[in-house]
Amino acid sequence: MNAAPRSTARATAHRAEYEFAEHFVTVDDHGHAARKLSAALDVVAPSPGVASLLTLLARLVGAKAAVEIGTGAGVSGLAIIDGLTADGILTSIDSEPEHQQAARTVFEGAGIPHRRARLIAGAALNVLPKLSDGAYDLVFVDGDPLETVEYVAQAARLLRTGGVLFVNHALADGRVTDPTNEDDETVIMREVLEAVQTMDEFSGVLLPVGDGALVAYRT
Repeated sequence: MNAAPRSTARATAHRAEYEFAEHFVTVDDHGHAARKLSAALDVVAPSPGVASLLTLLARLVGAKAAVEIGTGAGVSGLAIIDGLTADGILTSIDSEPEHQQAARTVFEGAGIPHRRARLIAGAALNVLPKLSDGAYDLVFVDGDPLETVEYVAQAARLLRTGGVLFVNHALADGRVTDPTNEDDETVIMREVLEAVQTMDEFSGVLLPVGDGALVAYRT
C-alpha cells in the first residue's frame, strides 16, 4: 500500500537531482544574454547541463575545430568556443539568418573575434558535404530532427579519429522511451540511437542530460 507514495517521492527526488545537476555549473552573463535572445526568437536553447558538457568535451579532446549544426542564438556556440583551444574555430550552420545575427551579437559581446566563429547560413545538408573529411574534433548536432540520421553520417566523415559527436535532444522530450509513440521525430531519433550503436565508426553513450545527450567517440 506504500508503494505508490514511495514511487512518487522517488520521482520527486529524481527531478530535484536532475535540476541540481543541470545548474551545477553557473551560467555567466553572456550565457544569460544568449538565453534571453533564444527566448525572444522562440528558439529552444540547449540546457545548462548540455552547455557545460559541450565545454568539457571540447577541452578533453583539445578541440581546435568544431562543427555546430543549429546555431540558434549562440548558447551552444559560446559553450563550444569556451572549450576550444586559444586558436580554435567554430563552424556553425543554420538556415535562419536572424538566429545567426543574434549569435553574432552574443559572440561580439563576449569579445570573441569574428575569425573564431565561422557562421554559415544555409541548409545543413547542403553545407556539410563541402566541409573537409577528418578535419574536425567535435560535431554538435542540434538541427532539424528529421535530418539527424544524415547529420550523423556526415559527422562520421568530418570527425578525426578520437573526435566526438554530440547529438542533442536524443530522448525527444521523453518520447523515445515510450514504445507506443511512433511520431516522425521519435522514430528518427530511435534510428539515430541504433545507428550510433551499430556503426563501426562510433562508440557511444546516452546520457540523461538536458533532453538526452548522445555522445560518441570517433574510432
